[in-house]
Amino acid sequence: MPQSATELDWKMNVETVAQAFLAAVHKSPDAIYCKSAEDGFSYSEAAGAIQTLTNELRPLVQGQPVALILPNSKAFLIAYFAILFAGGKPALINHGHPEVTINKLLADLNAVVVISDRNFDSLTSRPLSDALLEDLRNPVDLETLRDTGSASDIAAILYSGGTTGLPKQVPHTNAAIIETMERGDWGWRTRNDETWLPVAPFTHIYGFLMGLTNPLIRAGAVVIPDRFQPDLIVDMLVDEKVTIFGGGPPAIYQAVMASEKFNDAKFPLLRICPGGGAPFPLDVHRRWEAATGLKIYEGYGMTEIAPITINTELAGVKLGSAGKAVPDTVVEIVDLETGTNVLVNGQAGEIRVKGPHMMTGYTCSPAETNLTMKHGFVYTGDIGTIDGAGFLTITDRKKNVIFVSGFNVFPREVEELLLTHPAVSGACVVGQTHERSGEVPVAFVTLRSVADEDEISAFCGDNLIAYKLPARVIIVEEMPLTPAGKVDRIALEKSLATAAQRTE
Repeated sequence: MPQSATELDWKMNVETVAQAFLAAVHKSPDAIYCKSAEDGFSYSEAAGAIQTLTNELRPLVQGQPVALILPNSKAFLIAYFAILFAGGKPALINHGHPEVTINKLLADLNAVVVISDRNFDSLTSRPLSDALLEDLRNPVDLETLRDTGSASDIAAILYSGGTTGLPKQVPHTNAAIIETMERGDWGWRTRNDETWLPVAPFTHIYGFLMGLTNPLIRAGAVVIPDRFQPDLIVDMLVDEKVTIFGGGPPAIYQAVMASEKFNDAKFPLLRICPGGGAPFPLDVHRRWEAATGLKIYEGYGMTEIAPITINTELAGVKLGSAGKAVPDTVVEIVDLETGTNVLVNGQAGEIRVKGPHMMTGYTCSPAETNLTMKHGFVYTGDIGTIDGAGFLTITDRKKNVIFVSGFNVFPREVEELLLTHPAVSGACVVGQTHERSGEVPVAFVTLRSVADEDEISAFCGDNLIAYKLPARVIIVEEMPLTPAGKVDRIALEKSLATAAQRTE
């Protein structure tokens, strides 16, 4: 059956990311493209700065990787597109990584140039920051600003999450990124004149979509906070007349709702609130909608392929789920033992996925590629179920399953319960080694009102089977976060191990 125009209006008529930028410039040259607290660039002004930097970079970078190490900023956006127009391969390295990690990533990348606000003595560096953009402000000549790239050229070298080890290079072609952009717009239907407020790092696949690529589709404006600070985000949502809040993981929404300014703020123009990066507890959905009147449209994806599923107005919303598969994408649940038996609706197993926007492999990591890509699918490492209507629900990360006396305990189930306690604002459950049980769950919680560990433990005892009960409840002021804005389970596990060593 042919698709209707409405179903197809998320398709784009470009082959490269640079062409998407040029299309936005031609469509809305005088519209605001990106702005910070200090100032902003219109689309034509940004094109002029990009052209100036492109001319500088072109002799050095054609066909070569270029490291881009900047915080979310106007400079990041200008540099990214300058690398593309110059024929380079942008490698997006998270500015928040510690120096030792950045140095290792650079050693593996063999970048011909590093564009950053930091100095790298042993490498060719091109200093750049928002303050230095003034040197690039020149009128654009659209007759000579042309994209010479092709659909098969690398549009971005992203890095996998890295919470279990050194991040791996994931090169994506222009064709794959355009497919990614289209599927994002299929899920979060945008309009002309949108104002986007991204929070996640542009180097993360979610932040890449919310701040770098998808605003271009209809020449939207990107307002960039100097940092993530909940009071600042609330002010910007109001003052900048934001229509799309690229919030990201649930921890971001929880922090914004915890701001003292949130309860009195009004967001009359806010229209779309995407969510992704980690499964959303039902409590977060309910509290956000009660406060704003808006749903969080939760989606699911990973650096290797994103988006995979999205809750949408047209295809439906199921709270607690990650939505339905995006177009031309196959999502299956397979058994944990062999990974080849496709399970029936409602059965939990590993999520595997394939689509036109999936990665082709990790650079120089054939062993890691073979672990992740099998039988034509990307194996996500996530546990989930699919219901009869096609909604995917993520139960947990495969690696996060806690094995208690032969029973599988999925942390998310315990976290969901903890978040129904009126005093609990955030929860993360991790496993701790136990000599008799193998492992036991330990719950870390943050509070919105007064409570103690005993009260919360008793609450769990009233609602959970014995083997799922947290052996301990630990109250913390705030959760540690990864550079991608997710709760850092590894840090919490390490804090338990350190505490155990001290008592030995």
